[in-house]
Amino acid sequence: MAGGVLADEGALKRAHLYEHRITAYFIFACIVGSLGGSLFGYDLGVSGGVTSMDDFLIEFFPGIYKRKQNHMHETDYCKYDNQILTLFTSSLYFAGLISTFGASYVTRIYGRRGSILVGSVSFFLGGVANAAAKNILMLILGRIFLGIGIGFGNQANL
Repeated sequence: MAGGVLADEGALKRAHLYEHRITAYFIFACIVGSLGGSLFGYDLGVSGGVTSMDDFLIEFFPGIYKRKQNHMHETDYCKYDNQILTLFTSSLYFAGLISTFGASYVTRIYGRRGSILVGSVSFFLGGVANAAAKNILMLILGRIFLGIGIGFGNQANL
């Protein structure tokens, strides 16, 4: 417990076991662990940029593209008001949240290696699905697989 207010005496006797220097390995492990959260931020920036690209909108959201072209001199606030576009953006984050519950079970039973393998395969499948997407359903399924991969990857880093 922080501060040692409610710590038992047995834990205080072991305190000397944890007094070590900060090594390069420790710093590297902290950097790798923090990269899991960086994936969410990076994806947020990428998906926000992609959803405003004209080529993407023409291919997958032609209605939004027409609305964007008809209202060129207005604010972008209502141009992107579409439930499917919102589902496309948020599906990764929701899948990442839900998959962490399954990832904790996989990590407990099979260890970090099993969790990393499941996350890697899921992330690979998501990337392939998004690269080969011909319709919005494939895009959303790809984003769900990417979210599962990120969820498992974050669980393995903890």
